[in-house]
Amino acid sequence: MKFALLAAVAGAALACATAASAGELIVGAYKHDVTFIGEAVGLGAAGREDGVDLHLGYRTDRLENLTWLGKPQVHAFVSLNSENTSNFVAAGFSWPIDFGDKGGFYFRPGMGLAYTDGETGLPPVNEPGISQAEIDRRLKLYNTRIDFGSKVLFQPELALGYRFNDRWATELSYVHLSNGQIFHQGKNQGLDDLGVRLLYAF
Repeated sequence: MKFALLAAVAGAALACATAASAGELIVGAYKHDVTFIGEAVGLGAAGREDGVDLHLGYRTDRLENLTWLGKPQVHAFVSLNSENTSNFVAAGFSWPIDFGDKGGFYFRPGMGLAYTDGETGLPPVNEPGISQAEIDRRLKLYNTRIDFGSKVLFQPELALGYRFNDRWATELSYVHLSNGQIFHQGKNQGLDDLGVRLLYAF
C-alpha cells in the first residue's frame, strides 16, 4: 500500500518528538485543496482534488536551547485524505506569539518539509501518437489530480489559536505544500489545507 511508507515515517518522527519533550497532541480536520487563499496571495493552489484531510500529530514544548532560532516548537504530523488522493507527512518548526492582554489568543507561523504520495510528473495530454482512450485517461488525471512536481515539498503554515486552559487549545489553521521551484523546476501546483485543530498538552 502506497501509504504504508508515509505512516512509518510519521510514526518514527512522532516517536522521536515524544522522546524529546512533553508537548501536545494535535488532531485536525481540514478542507483539502481549497483555492481562495492561494488565489489571494499567489501561491497557486490547484483546485483539482477533493475531500477532507485528517491531521494527526505531535508538537514539542518550546526548545529553550535554540535561542538563535527563536525557541521554536517542533511539529510532526500525518495527513490522511478521505478520497485517498494526496496524503502526506510533514515535520518542521513553529513559533507561538501571544497577543499580550488578549486573553488566550495567539498567532503561530511555521515552516517545515513534507513528503507526499500524490502525483508528480503527470504525462502530457497532447503527446503525439497516443490513443483517444489514453488521451481521456490523461485528461481525467489532469483535471482531478494535483501535479506537485516533487515528492518532497515545503510546508509553510499559519494558525490563529486560543488556549482555553493549561491543557486544551484550538487553532484555525492553514497549511500549504509546494516545491517552490527548488525541489523541482517546472510544474509547481500546490496544495492548500484550511481547517481546525484541537490540541491537548501533557
